[in-house]
Amino acid sequence: MAQAEQTERIELLARLQATRRHTEHLAAALSPEDQGLQSMPDTSPTKWHQAHTTWFFETLVLRPWARDYQVFDPHFAQLFNSYYEALGARHPRPQRGLLSRPALSEVQAYRAHVDRALADLALHADADSWAQARPLLELGLQHEQQHQELILSDILHAFSLNPLAPAYLAPAYLAQAPASHPATTLQWLAHPGGLVSVGAPAGGFAFDNESPRHAVQMAGFEIANRLVNCGEFAAFIEDGGYRQANLWLADGWALAQAQAWQQPSYWRPQPDGSWQVFGLAGEQALDPHAPVMQLSFYEAAAYAEWAGARLPTEFEWEAAAGSGRLSQLFDQAWQWTHSAYHPYPGFKPWAGAVGEYNGKFMVGQMVLRGGSLATPPGHARLSYRNFFAPQARWQFSGLRLARDLPSHQGQT
Repeated sequence: MAQAEQTERIELLARLQATRRHTEHLAAALSPEDQGLQSMPDTSPTKWHQAHTTWFFETLVLRPWARDYQVFDPHFAQLFNSYYEALGARHPRPQRGLLSRPALSEVQAYRAHVDRALADLALHADADSWAQARPLLELGLQHEQQHQELILSDILHAFSLNPLAPAYLAPAYLAQAPASHPATTLQWLAHPGGLVSVGAPAGGFAFDNESPRHAVQMAGFEIANRLVNCGEFAAFIEDGGYRQANLWLADGWALAQAQAWQQPSYWRPQPDGSWQVFGLAGEQALDPHAPVMQLSFYEAAAYAEWAGARLPTEFEWEAAAGSGRLSQLFDQAWQWTHSAYHPYPGFKPWAGAVGEYNGKFMVGQMVLRGGSLATPPGHARLSYRNFFAPQARWQFSGLRLARDLPSHQGQT
């Protein structure tokens, strides 16, 4: 084995093992009872996330490319397949919380079994098998990082329904987020528009939905230097933002009325007129300078209308973010854009079962850009396209304002 290939294998294995350990670190703050909770059909139990990410490696990497690999339990193929039609039957997503068996201890043993096999593959696979397995190992690593954020958003939703308002206790993880949010004046930063290249550049990992890189023509625009904060969103509420139909898209207004939305889902009004906000650290007094989170696309768009602005398109966001002038890009809240989740011109899904990873969801979803306090370090990038249905409120999602460039500034 050439030295360069050996180094590549060792480095990828080290990254993979660190990622797998981090998942277990996140889960370690939770009891076995916590890890079995599924609070709504869109969320999944922590135990299931740990098993599913392991199933991904077993099914797509080890079974085809690891010589003499022994499947841990054949029943797991159905229990922990998420949505891959090409890979067989699946347990219904809304019923993942019913899977009291296998026990958490068995899922942990499953992870250890697969981890040993992954290490053996990385260190001893022949060159041809390694060439096939390597990109799938990288994909599996990135996939597991996505589920790390889902572990946090999903358990936060479950805990939000508990009258005890329990905190998610992982101080080392929470320390990644700034302890305070100093007040900064919102500034409008101009971008001249023109022909701009967007999408993943060559080299480095990117999901298939980030490609191909292509040119987009856009008009001049302005974008806010920071995210909308809780104090600003509280002013929207106090001004009757949830009661003014003219601010809302029709579907959003109908949903807000049907579900009696009066504030973001984790905001809790107090008798004295103040707010408490439920988050990973439990219930805390509202920090007016903290970015507002857990907003649906509909709420974000209504706020932007109230503020005399709009949401940026995903291409405006990417062009402006690449300038280096925006703050709070990747470490606070995902930012809704006003772009539907559609394929880029010339998009082609990956070959094989992993072709189901992104492409088949390109309808009825909106794009979010950036990253959040729950996004694993190093996972986010300028071209990253997150996506959720417009009614989703349990993610770490906020907004950044944009508006058309004033006509007197012209366009270059």
